[in-house]
Amino acid sequence: MDLVLQQLQREIGEGLSGLDATQTQLRPSDDATRWSIQQIVEHLLLTYASTCGVFEARIEKKTPTKARPTMRQRAAQWLVLGVGYFPSGVKAPVGVMPGVVEVALSGEELTERAREALERLDRLAVEAERLFGRGRSVSHGVLGPLHVMQWRRFHLVHGEHHLKQVRAIRRANGL
Repeated sequence: MDLVLQQLQREIGEGLSGLDATQTQLRPSDDATRWSIQQIVEHLLLTYASTCGVFEARIEKKTPTKARPTMRQRAAQWLVLGVGYFPSGVKAPVGVMPGVVEVALSGEELTERAREALERLDRLAVEAERLFGRGRSVSHGVLGPLHVMQWRRFHLVHGEHHLKQVRAIRRANGL
């Protein structure tokens, strides 16, 4: 697996380490409108699946995107990918919003699901890089056209943003 995605996998494992299935249901301040730890991880899993879908579609076409980033997208790319800042309070797109938890999972189980999802993402990223090289190849809904390494960086920055939320929930609950 690519080093950036390995780092993300390691950070997810550390963030969820030792949590049982009850603890992963904790939320900030017991606010039912905020995501639980499990829902945060499920959101990340949905983003990995979404990225896999756009990579698969582009690989199937056997051609990189022809889109060019707008000035707004370039600024967002610089902020997120260059600086590593992911803005708080941005509502997740509907397709990557976690649902109601039907089966509570432990931190270990969630870590395993993340590992599997990141391995799949990595395989597709390697294939896209093989086909399209290091140029912009696949578009992101907000950031615009990105090259594969930028996609990896996006997932690291996005994951770290949400892992801060997990750590805050753990701290608030003495975990």
